[in-house]
Amino acid sequence: MNTHSLDVLCVGHACYDLVFAVDHHPEPDEKASASAFTSCGGGTAANAAVTAAMLGAFTGFAGYLGDDIYGEQHLAELHAAGVDTRLVVRGPAATPISAIFVKPDGARSIVNHKGDTNRLTEAAVPYQAASPRAVLLDGHQPALALAVAAWARQHDITTILDADTLHTGNIALVRRCDIVAASEHFAQAFSGSATAAAGMAALATLAPAVIVTLGERGLIWQRHGETGDLPAFAVDVVDTTGAGDTFHGALAAGAARNMPWLELLRFASAAGALCCTTQGARLGIPTAAAVAALLASQPAR
Repeated sequence: MNTHSLDVLCVGHACYDLVFAVDHHPEPDEKASASAFTSCGGGTAANAAVTAAMLGAFTGFAGYLGDDIYGEQHLAELHAAGVDTRLVVRGPAATPISAIFVKPDGARSIVNHKGDTNRLTEAAVPYQAASPRAVLLDGHQPALALAVAAWARQHDITTILDADTLHTGNIALVRRCDIVAASEHFAQAFSGSATAAAGMAALATLAPAVIVTLGERGLIWQRHGETGDLPAFAVDVVDTTGAGDTFHGALAAGAARNMPWLELLRFASAAGALCCTTQGARLGIPTAAAVAALLASQPAR
């Protein structure tokens, strides 16, 4: 890898998704039937990597996949999307699996099994050779993520934290990333705040820029003492799985291009919205042309 051989490096979680379309949450002891089934690669950082690649960024993924059929299939999908996989570690531990249950309104429930696969260290992943312009971290490989974040800061590489659910790995990264892109749940749980805005304000005392995503209500942001909000793009929602991952991948791709702040937020929001229009996180990741078309059809206010 040469200097800046990558635009974006995504570090963290990869799994394989088994997606079931159901009309309700199964009750205790109930055998429910699915009206549709999809399987594909998934995981926060892995989905973000595919998104960035789909949007035209030279992208690499650093994480773990098992030496099993799910690992082989996921690796093939990453290759097909144009993601550089030289920093993927393979091993005997099973590839993490997610069972996803999607309701008719697009809401979903997820059951994930990772086993003991979050123990990658910097010794196992020679990330320095990638020299990316932007790094996306989800905290699911805590030791590796902390090392990458410290290295990126030393080399003035933009770091973005995907702060979705609250866990030890991403809590440790809040103070170490340039942009903290958090879910409403994370912002409130991390700070103990009653509202997303209060959670954002608390996070903004620790990070230079903070975004809090609010689902169909859009997002709010705080950066360099300024605050603002952005409404969600209007789309026909089929499945919200992966919308956050897609948002973060687009955010990293745009940051690598040095997009102006408000343009960057709209770009990432459009990509995340489009992911909701197809069942399955990976299958819903949009092309650059689709994002451009949505941005053109719904101009900035």
